[in-house]
Amino acid sequence: MRVLSTIDEKELLFQMKGGDVGAFDVLYNRYKTQLAANLFKLLKSWDQVEEVLQELFVRVWENRKRIDPEKPFNAYLYRIGSNLVNDYFRKLAKDRNLAEKIWENMSLADCPESLRKQILEDQELMRTIDKLPPQRQLVFKLCKLEGKSYAEVSELLKVSEAAVNDHITKANRFILQNYNRSISLLMLIFCTVLMDNLS
Repeated sequence: MRVLSTIDEKELLFQMKGGDVGAFDVLYNRYKTQLAANLFKLLKSWDQVEEVLQELFVRVWENRKRIDPEKPFNAYLYRIGSNLVNDYFRKLAKDRNLAEKIWENMSLADCPESLRKQILEDQELMRTIDKLPPQRQLVFKLCKLEGKSYAEVSELLKVSEAAVNDHITKANRFILQNYNRSISLLMLIFCTVLMDNLS
């Protein structure tokens, strides 16, 4: 019998369906790193990443008998991930503090190019950002649209990192309160970044 790590994915899926924990471990190890990296781009918290990743693979194991080995496993992971994202954002929609934290940690530099372009072309979002006071708007654009770190912006604008953080916190709050699609946008970004390059 061949070693598990050399067995192709379809065969691993058949084995996992039959309850083979070793096959599950191989699949988990094959996908966990990319999933975790994509989750971290948004959550910026390894604790949160670990929680979501664990739930995703618990669902894979619990629903293993329904998996179709003839279909790509990454598409199956995407479906489960999307369901988790829906659950997460239902919670987020009720929790403005959590939404604000996600906005704070998110940068468009983390987004795939196609999604980044789509967000930058969102006129309503750009109009909302343009309503920020000039300095706050500049700080927000440098951090969130250009992906610069707080330290880089601090040095560039000759202000403290605490001031940069304050501008970002207040800008996030303003956008969440004044941009009608903020939760939908977060959900789209989350889903897209989560599954980016998952193969």
